[in-house]
Amino acid sequence: MSSLRAPGYEEAAIRDRARRGSAAVFPGPETYGHSVLGAAGTPIGGDRLDGLRIVPPVFVPRRLEKLCELGEEPLPDDVVLTGRVGGFDSPLPLYVSAFGSTQVASSTLGEDLSRQAGRLGVPMVIGENVVPVNGYGRTGESGPGSLLARINGYVEESGTSGGIVVQQSTQDADAEVWNLVYSDPTAAPLLESGRLAFELKVGQGAKPGLGGLTLMKRHTAVPFTDRFQIADSFGPDSDTVVRCATPGTFTADILTQQVRLMRNNYPRCRVWVKLPPGRDIAQATRIALEAGADAVTVDGAEGGTGWAPTVFLDQVGLPLGEALTRIRRDGPMGRGLLASGRIWEGSRAVKCLALGAEAVGLGRAALLAVDEDRKEGLIRLVEALRFELQLLISALGKYRTSDLSVDDLWLPEAAMDDLR
Repeated sequence: MSSLRAPGYEEAAIRDRARRGSAAVFPGPETYGHSVLGAAGTPIGGDRLDGLRIVPPVFVPRRLEKLCELGEEPLPDDVVLTGRVGGFDSPLPLYVSAFGSTQVASSTLGEDLSRQAGRLGVPMVIGENVVPVNGYGRTGESGPGSLLARINGYVEESGTSGGIVVQQSTQDADAEVWNLVYSDPTAAPLLESGRLAFELKVGQGAKPGLGGLTLMKRHTAVPFTDRFQIADSFGPDSDTVVRCATPGTFTADILTQQVRLMRNNYPRCRVWVKLPPGRDIAQATRIALEAGADAVTVDGAEGGTGWAPTVFLDQVGLPLGEALTRIRRDGPMGRGLLASGRIWEGSRAVKCLALGAEAVGLGRAALLAVDEDRKEGLIRLVEALRFELQLLISALGKYRTSDLSVDDLWLPEAAMDDLR
């Protein structure tokens, strides 16, 4: 039995999907003919996305259009999920969220996840501080968890869709991570096929306003004292210390110039920006896209992390639904908006897409699925998600994700005007 856990998350359901794939979308077949089914009660979580319901219409003119196109009644598998995600071709409106230098992803789990993401052909983000902590990955330089180990795992399994996104934080910039990747022959096939992106990390959902936090053994932390704050949080007699990274300093002008600098210095790369769920999220999203970013990831307060103070997990940052609502209220953004935070099944994904997201990110769910089955877990989880998306979108009488809109949603508190 694995030691990986996700307290407060739908771990059992995710592991079930990692084992059984799309069969886990339904109740157990042994209950058929012996049970009557209905709503199971109030959804877990409590944010606006949980409160929304997906509401199919009675009249479905777009289904009629599809019927005329096909010459027969359309079925759920006629829903087209392929499209662009942050400038990459993808078979689904989906990407794998950033996993950085925390102990969970620094093991072979990170490499196993990379291989399954590559097989799926969906974009995958490699998180911050991997090079400063685990090494770049040249021969003899480092073991599992290095940057090159994850890139190679993805590339070896991938076809022509998807791509690698390399995140950079303040400490990564000091290590010149983007320069290393951009000039590395290993990344050349990605560059030549337009399947490499760099992501500027402004912040993340689980700990907005803070940089990366990890635990380290006291003796292993010594080489990092010049780049990170090492906090003696557990007392001088403990062998465990907290490594604190800096979040970076941003203003509207700094963000604009950073995006422009990325476009200028790495012209063959896509440009992504990851934002925390701050109160000015709409302004920050607009500025990043107007400056030329191909994608902006909005990480809701529900987003996961390897380590953070509990007060941040419980009390800091906007829920994802509220963040997307504020962005909508700020005006049309066009394509390029990505959303992450407690995504693991179809309904939350459809709600994000209907609120304007181009794609959604799998974070903790992806790790749990791969932990459940190192060869097929993420493949099966995504198989279940794909099936649910097709069922839900076809129920709305639509056959492309880009056709989803806020009209497909209902908020019981009669606050729909706020969404519009």
